[in-house]
Amino acid sequence: MDRDQILTSLRERIVAFATSRIARDLAEDLAQEVLVVLHEKYPQVTAVTELVPLAFQILRYKMADAARKSARRGEAHQTALDDLPLADPGNDPARELERKQQVERLVKAIAQLGERCRELFQWKLEGKTFPEIQQLMGQASINTIYTWDHRCRKQLLELMGGGWE
Repeated sequence: MDRDQILTSLRERIVAFATSRIARDLAEDLAQEVLVVLHEKYPQVTAVTELVPLAFQILRYKMADAARKSARRGEAHQTALDDLPLADPGNDPARELERKQQVERLVKAIAQLGERCRELFQWKLEGKTFPEIQQLMGQASINTIYTWDHRCRKQLLELMGGGWE
């Protein structure tokens, strides 16, 4: 038996041994690394009685190194993506109820506001800018609009119970 045939059968034994302890793809990678080390560093070793123990010793070192590297990277404690639960795309009933109640409070509070505040909020919701609102309300100073906006928001907040949430 020549060295190539010995290494081919040795590779099968290495993969079988490593697969019994680690994942198949990693076992095949380690077997390939062991064969590279044997080829590059130990070309003089040709006897089967010497190659087999040497190959398995190199494999044990490679496996220990892979385990240390995996632990250092945190791969040993990772959860597979397939094992993670999927997020429910449906709406949360509790959140929907909270939102509905908040909208009801907002509508009720807006109805209690004065005409000027309701108009101001309507124009803001329509996307009008403060200078445009100034013209619509016929005011000479934009600061008056800013003041009204601040007072209206403050009044709305109080009517809603003192908080937006």
